[in-house]
Amino acid sequence: MTEKANNSKSVNAFKGKSLVVAIATVLLFAAVLTFAIYEGTKNTVTMTANGKTTEVKTHADSVGAFLEEQEIQVSEHDYLSQPKDAAIEEDVAIEWEQAKEYKVEVDGNKQTAWTTDNTVEAILAKADIEVTEHDKVSPALEEEVDADTAISVEKAYEVTILDGLEEKKVWSTSTTVADFLKQHKISLGELDRVENGMDEMVVPNSKVKVVRVEKVTDVVEDSVKFAEETKKDDSLLKGKKKLVQKGENGVVAKTYEVVKENGKEVKRVLKKEKTVKEPKKHVVAVGTKVMVASVSRGADSKAPAKKASSNQAVVKTAAATNAAPSGGKEFYVSATAYTASCAGCSGITATGINLKANPGLKVIAVDPSVIPLGSKVWVEGYGYAVAGDTGGAIKGNKIDLFVPSQSDALAFGRKQVKIKVLN
Repeated sequence: MTEKANNSKSVNAFKGKSLVVAIATVLLFAAVLTFAIYEGTKNTVTMTANGKTTEVKTHADSVGAFLEEQEIQVSEHDYLSQPKDAAIEEDVAIEWEQAKEYKVEVDGNKQTAWTTDNTVEAILAKADIEVTEHDKVSPALEEEVDADTAISVEKAYEVTILDGLEEKKVWSTSTTVADFLKQHKISLGELDRVENGMDEMVVPNSKVKVVRVEKVTDVVEDSVKFAEETKKDDSLLKGKKKLVQKGENGVVAKTYEVVKENGKEVKRVLKKEKTVKEPKKHVVAVGTKVMVASVSRGADSKAPAKKASSNQAVVKTAAATNAAPSGGKEFYVSATAYTASCAGCSGITATGINLKANPGLKVIAVDPSVIPLGSKVWVEGYGYAVAGDTGGAIKGNKIDLFVPSQSDALAFGRKQVKIKVLN
């Protein structure tokens, strides 16, 4: 081959390589230009995912497409700052927070709550759990927790407190009676008691009864009845009484220890007694003197007068005369007559005179409130006599004259007569 031919081949080969290089250069430029144009048309998204922020270039035309592009799955509980169908036209910020599952226990019943908030209060609100100021919540409502923290709620209920005489309703959660009293600042005195057991659990609608106990001292003055004493007195006619000393009650101070429950006395114990005033006896003298009445028969009488004993009074009546004496208390009475010889009659007067043994004596029965027993009297038509007897029918201005026989009594009948009380 000639040299000219060889040079021609070399030129053609160079030209071929240059063309290839040129084409490759054009294609590379076009690719770079295309890439530059493609990249230049992307929008910038500022993405904050679970608190971490990055900038991402994207041709996604919606938030939902962008999230799919980033392989982010958004659940119904998650927080997303933009709706999924929102268009991405220019630079945009998107915030996504993934919800966490929290465990909540209400009065022993377990449930869960999905939320992006981490305070106890927000978690309970997300779970539609209403709490009141009386409920017991742990941890506290304002505390921040993580998904591993167990949240418990004890719902409060009404409990009745009977504190002495005061009754009131309060709120409580499950606890013992002892802790319940502490919670409501109910202190117990040394003698106070609680009807419930202190370890007993407080349940809904239960009653906690506190009995307030106190001991007090009570001093009471009581009357002491006086004693009564009767003394025989031979200077008084039989049947008559005389007050010697008027009785007076004594006074004793009694000291009691009194136990009260809720203000009401339940026990009283006598601790001591002290005499403040001694009682004074009531003394009455009762007459024992027996009166014997005898008739004076005058100077020609052959019958000697009976001698009276030391405890007898002899009253002589003038049988020989019926003349009214001077002096004395004078008034009129209704007079009847009686005898000692009637069937069943004892013949012994109220003052002890034996009428059967002395049928000639002048004795009249009287009302002692009008004519005192033992009084010497003069009776019109009867003469001098002694008021020595009484009778059930003799009341007021009435007298009954003693006569020896039943026939004499019947013959006397009833008369209005003048009487004089001489002493």
